Amino acid sequence: MTLLSAEAEIERLLSLHPKGFDLSLDRITRLLGRLGNPHRKLPPVIHVAGTNGKGSATAFARAALEASGRIVHVHTSPHLVNWHERYRLGAEGGGRLVQDSVLAEAVARVAEANHGEEITVFEILTAVMFVLFSEHPADAAIVEVGLGGRFDATNVIDHPAATVIMPISLDHEAYLGDRVELIAAEKAGIIKRGCPVVVGQQEFDAAREVLVDTAERLGCPVTVYGEDFLAFEENGRMAYQDDKGLFDLPLPKLAGRHQIANAAAALAAVKAAGFPVNLRTAEAAMERVVWPGRLQRLARGPLADLAPEGAEIWIDGGHNPGAGEAIAEALATEEDRSPRPLFIIAGMINTKDQTGYFRAFEGMARHVYTVPVEMSDAGVPNDELAARALAAGLSAEPVHSVANALKLLRDTLDSGRDGSEPPPRILICGSLYLIGAVLAENGTPPR
Repeated sequence: MTLLSAEAEIERLLSLHPKGFDLSLDRITRLLGRLGNPHRKLPPVIHVAGTNGKGSATAFARAALEASGRIVHVHTSPHLVNWHERYRLGAEGGGRLVQDSVLAEAVARVAEANHGEEITVFEILTAVMFVLFSEHPADAAIVEVGLGGRFDATNVIDHPAATVIMPISLDHEAYLGDRVELIAAEKAGIIKRGCPVVVGQQEFDAAREVLVDTAERLGCPVTVYGEDFLAFEENGRMAYQDDKGLFDLPLPKLAGRHQIANAAAALAAVKAAGFPVNLRTAEAAMERVVWPGRLQRLARGPLADLAPEGAEIWIDGGHNPGAGEAIAEALATEEDRSPRPLFIIAGMINTKDQTGYFRAFEGMARHVYTVPVEMSDAGVPNDELAARALAAGLSAEPVHSVANALKLLRDTLDSGRDGSEPPPRILICGSLYLIGAVLAENGTPPR
């Protein structure tokens, strides 16, 4: 077999198989059977679902486990810049993104086992995850759900060490339903009989009730945020409390008050999965955690250098109203700490509630520049997105690109600046496709 690069192998599959999701477990089950059922040969799995926060919880759980000396595999999706980001293979001293030759060989092997039968590329890539994680020894694996839960390709995991359901809100309504209790029921589909369940902080009582009722019906030990564990900020520190006691911790390295609850859910999940967590481990997790593209400060680079002198640039791939509220709250905290005028550069796809997302920034953002999302066929045209921002009560205009927006902002502010106002705070947001393109153009991809 002549191997291409991993990207070329995957691009070949994308040309052969339909894009998107086709929610069913039949095809992935058939394929995994041909591969020797690698999903049944994994180390203890923490399986993570939710509308918002599942990536952050995954990152915190990884940081906690690695801080305790564990070797941890991590599966996340989607990626930002490179396909390799989806597969972090555990190693002594910390996991590493899979090497290109290893990923390319696994993709080719899984594709060959599929014999060209009908399947989605996401299902093939999920099977690749199971193959990689089963063939490389580790102490634990953290597996993030792709879409929904019940029919997500990762849901062939039949006995997770712990199941975690993070905050649920409206998202992917075309696939999952238009009420939070319907979406919660889909997410609850990853709960397995008798396996521990952690329910993260929930905005909606209806969602929490569905999750707890499902766990109790299936005889699962269930740990609920706000009842069995909780966390809060106090005197510039994070307090985490459960029935085992209280940890006084540094605030999470990830920006935003919402990350306190995400971190708490991760610590509870690691404990529920049977791994002890002491104060030293929890402290290290808060200080070491990394999750690119989520309220991340953009480092200096060719793109960032186009911004006005002294500008503070944040990027975030949250894309639904719940994420918008969390991001707006985090930036309001930054504003209290260091006042700056806020400008937004946004690009979104058409499966999201764009107006609902923008509404969170009413009264905060001085102006919004909307840009096309070139990497997705589902990108909302920039003029339509500007209209959605206007409908949310914001000042907005379409521009051609992030680079164009940064230059325009620089020229506008430089011409009118009299020294009375600090440099701007810029949020680039709305779609992970856009954030990935920004990181690539800036020369700062995830490592």
